[in-house]
Amino acid sequence: MQITFSIDDLRPLATTLVAEALAQLRADDAKLGERLAYSEPEAAQLIGLESHQLRDERLRGRISASQIVGRRIRYARDDLLAYLARNRTEARP
Repeated sequence: MQITFSIDDLRPLATTLVAEALAQLRADDAKLGERLAYSEPEAAQLIGLESHQLRDERLRGRISASQIVGRRIRYARDDLLAYLARNRTEARP
């Protein structure tokens, strides 16, 4: 059995999916604000984790961070957005 779709049939679906993805990225972006980098407690709160959970994710290599003067850890805004995008799950009805 073979199912064939024309591009015109798929265009509304693709348009809807792209619009939803862009809306979610904008929502994530707005949640993070305008700062360039965040401390571990700030970053954890922004993405809905406890500080120790974010630290564990960093130590496992699942999220990138920078070490600044005094060995303080800072999370770049783009790294937080990338982490959120990688760990997105579909909403269930």
